Parts: sequence; structure tokens; C-alpha cells
Amino acid sequence: MSILISGSLAYDYIMDFPDSFKNHILPEQIHILNVCFVVDKMQKNFGGCAGNMAYTMKLLGAEPLIFAPLGSDAGDYLNWIKQNNLETKYIPIVKEKMTSAAYITTDKDDNQIIAYYNGAADKAIDLSVGNVSEKIDLALITPTKKEAMLKHAKECHDKKIPFVFDPSHQLTAFTPQELMATLGMAKFYIGNDYEMKLTQEKTSWNIKELLNHVEVVITTLGERGSVICTKDKTIEVGICPAQSVDDPTGAGDAYRAGFFSAYVDGQDLKTCGQVGAVAATYAVENYGTQNHRFTLEEFKARLDSSTAL
Repeated sequence: MSILISGSLAYDYIMDFPDSFKNHILPEQIHILNVCFVVDKMQKNFGGCAGNMAYTMKLLGAEPLIFAPLGSDAGDYLNWIKQNNLETKYIPIVKEKMTSAAYITTDKDDNQIIAYYNGAADKAIDLSVGNVSEKIDLALITPTKKEAMLKHAKECHDKKIPFVFDPSHQLTAFTPQELMATLGMAKFYIGNDYEMKLTQEKTSWNIKELLNHVEVVITTLGERGSVICTKDKTIEVGICPAQSVDDPTGAGDAYRAGFFSAYVDGQDLKTCGQVGAVAATYAVENYGTQNHRFTLEEFKARLDSSTAL
């Protein structure tokens, strides 16, 4: 059963700042901000929402299809994708642009400042869902160029492919009309608590009204777990305790990978949330977004020990 992931592939440059951002930003001088954060750790990783989710889904035994371009510097990433037995036929190479890149600085309080270069992802709009030959059981519309997200959502709706709408950091790019129209086509809507508040501001819909347009709303709450809402029930899911917190980057993508792998496998919503929580924990225990590894047996054992939380 194939899961199509429309989104980004990017090189992540992850940096650690050994202090708090708040100690170096003067609120009364924010209009003339000129700050340099000297980091003590930097690592280049393979990232992007589509790549991160596909990586963890493959570990879980799912069959993800990455639906995203790479740029002229694609070589390292393409080799990595192949090493992990992921399909590459829906990953075009855009020779005139470099691959998308995220420059992520995390302070000691786990706050993040991110600079993002879209690059080859600008060409995501040239991809068409109609060209996918596999039967798609579920699609995820995740952050990439807004026009591509709108196009792929509409194509999934027209082809009666259930999809997850996950605009994340691209949420601010959507007009209220675009947001409401896309929600009206989606089966799932997922975002963190800040993104849900912004959604309510843009649409004037509270969660109850939002559920008149989308079947399932999932709110991720970081260390407080997640909440899954349908018209009939609200399900609260806790976290899986981490052995260490090396890097929070990619936890949300891992949660999504776990949740929707379990969903396609026929699990109930609470179990999906628990699978997502365990997957997220593996991500935060490792530096970078695609450096965690586990066998299915190891994952199931950890899931069994954490389901009571």
C-alpha cells in the first residue's frame, strides 16, 4: 500500500547555540535587530519534510513515494535515498537550481531560528499526481511551494485519494479562502498548537467547526503529546519517554510518519497516535532528522512498553 508524500527534500544545516536566544535579543531594539549567534556544533543532514517522513515510514515497513524535486547538487541525497531502498522515480532533478536548504539554529531552551532556501522545490508544481502509476492509499500534502500544495491537493481530491493536509510553516502563505478550500477537500488536518490557533484566526473556525470540513484534526503538543479530534471523540496521547534529547528537529515529521504508517496499516486512531509518539522519540534521541534506526521488533517492544502513558 503506497503513501504519496508531496513535500520537500532539503539539506539541513543544524547548529547548536549554547545559550538562550532571549539573552541576546533586546526587545526594545527589535526594529534594528543585528545579532550573531556563535554556534558550537554544526552538522549537515538529509532533510525536508518529504524525505524525513519517507525515511521513518520505510523503517516501519510502509511504502512511501517521495514526490519532490532535487537540485543540481542532488548526488549525495539521491545516493542516500537509494541506500535506504526508497523509490526515486518521482524525484526529478532540477539542473538550474540547487537543492532546498534549511539552516536551523537551536538554543539551549530548544527554541529554533530557521532560514530556508526553496531552490529546486519551486519546480514541485511541475509534478502531477496523475502521473503516479502505483495505487495510492493515502497522500500527505506537506510544506513545499504553495502553488504545488494547492495543485496536488486538488488532484488528490479529483482522483478520490484521501489526503492529509499539513501546511506547517507554509500556513502563513495561504489566504483564508485557499486554506478553507483545501481543508474542505482533506481527510486529515495536522499541525502544532500554534498552527491550530493561526488556522482558527484565518478561518474563524474553532475545532468543532473545523470538524465540519475535515474528518480528523490532530494537534501536536511537543512534550505534552498530541490530541486527536473527530466529531465523535477526543483522544489524548502522551509521549514515549526519551533516553536523551539530542535534537528536537524532525520530531514532528517522525510523528507523522508513525501515525500515518499505522493508519494505512488499519490501526485505530489512538494506536496511530501512540506509534507516532514512539517514532518521534527515536528522532529526538538522535542528532538530525534521518539518523535514527530501529528494527520492527525493537519498535514494537518500545511501543508495547509505552502504550500505558
